Amino acid sequence: MTDSILSLTLVAFVFILAGLVKGVIGMGLPTIAIGLLGLIVAPVEAAAMLVLPSLITNIWQLISGPSFIALLKRFKFLLLGICCGTPFGVSFIVSGQTAIVTAGLGVVLMAYGLYGLSAARIKVSARAELWTSPLIGFLTGILSGATGIAALPLAPYFTALELKRDELIQALGLGFTVASLALAIGLLITGEYEVEIATASLLALAPAFVGVFVGQFLRKKIPQEQFRRYFFFSLILLGAATAFRAISLISG
Repeated sequence: MTDSILSLTLVAFVFILAGLVKGVIGMGLPTIAIGLLGLIVAPVEAAAMLVLPSLITNIWQLISGPSFIALLKRFKFLLLGICCGTPFGVSFIVSGQTAIVTAGLGVVLMAYGLYGLSAARIKVSARAELWTSPLIGFLTGILSGATGIAALPLAPYFTALELKRDELIQALGLGFTVASLALAIGLLITGEYEVEIATASLLALAPAFVGVFVGQFLRKKIPQEQFRRYFFFSLILLGAATAFRAISLISG
């Protein structure tokens, strides 16, 4: 009984923390939750537990912004690319061969965070966006299916398009929503989304939303330039945590 209460308390804390980060910077819930849940369950089980909290908080993040229809029209081919790429990635996470991919994902996330804090800038023109969006979506789908994390290359791509803070948060919510749905369908098809995990996923919704609400409140208090610095610094921390967890799995 004591062990069960302790486990529930730890899971609740994980989702409050992950939701808080997501509320502030618009991403990070899967990265933090999978990293911490991965200490006690298999990666595929952690990904399955994340389905509902990730999906519902992403939908909330999406609908709370001002430009849903415009972003949906603009990024429809990117979203289609996510759907096409996810089945390829799901085959990795189901097989359990995700450590190397996850480690690389963490390193790239760190590198992009360092780049973002520097003076250098990469911009994607409107003409280039026509062909880069489907490609970025496809690559995001593969990585999301393989690791449960849809941050790359989606987040760097959106910042290269120079989206404003509210647009960036809403666009991330749109991409993450589609990625979460595609991952959920993939796990259902492969039989990895079982009733017991679905129940745990449902129970995790409350602490995740507590964290998100607090994080959104804090984000509104942060100036645009300060938010940009926090965003990229958070990417470095998330990348380091992701890489460390994966390397631990490889060496252990």
